[in-house]
Amino acid sequence: MRRHQPPLPDPDQNPIQPLVLLHGVGLDRTMWEPVTALLADRFTVVAIDLPGHGARPPVRGDVTLAELAAGVAEHVPAGSHLVGFSLGALVAQQLALHRPELTRTLTSVSSVCRRTPDERAAVRARLRAAEKDFEASAAASIERWYAGTTVPDEVIDRTRATLRANDVDSFLGCYRVFANADAELGPRLGDITVPALAVTGENDPGSTPEMTHRLAAALPSCRAVIVPGARHMLPVERPEAFAETLTTFIAQSAQPIDESAPGDTAHV
Repeated sequence: MRRHQPPLPDPDQNPIQPLVLLHGVGLDRTMWEPVTALLADRFTVVAIDLPGHGARPPVRGDVTLAELAAGVAEHVPAGSHLVGFSLGALVAQQLALHRPELTRTLTSVSSVCRRTPDERAAVRARLRAAEKDFEASAAASIERWYAGTTVPDEVIDRTRATLRANDVDSFLGCYRVFANADAELGPRLGDITVPALAVTGENDPGSTPEMTHRLAAALPSCRAVIVPGARHMLPVERPEAFAETLTTFIAQSAQPIDESAPGDTAHV
């Protein structure tokens, strides 16, 4: 059964600041449930399905990052704390660039950034594997995301079911965006001026700590946070640590910015 998108919060009825959550490729907004339970008393939380995912119809043809961003923009309240995971992080960065009125702060979770030639080759190899055998690719993703973690089996099973439920052609179109759009965004990252956070797990094999440091260096007002021991599905694996990192960043972003220390690094 498809779920309807949540209505936009009415700022006249609820003065709590909106916090918008954008999921990764092949997932849907339910991935954020462990986090929303920790944030709902402090923010108006709006978790959105990307085009081609969850409650949304499949995308067709050569979808672009701009189209994915346009497909969520109407659901994003003005002045939101914008949080994107993996592909959702690239969509959030696109919105921060082209719809700055929507973005109060920007948080990129498990985000790629300016892939090296070897990193580009690795993600394109995963794309080719998905084109050849989607089921095997989905199984490999679950292994890559959760191997060695203590995430309960029933949570992993829900992720697996969400991933396998994708329309394959739609998934592949969105995965091509994920595999290539960081090259499109890279030259423009310096134009994003809102307070920003880049956070990933220490053991994320795809959206690596090195990429998080690159992103923090590229964004003018960004800090990097590396969560020890965590893998790719950081908001699912370590929701408490993620929520603490996010709320601390948002609270600090309301304070005067120290221009002498962009791109600093912390561990939590």
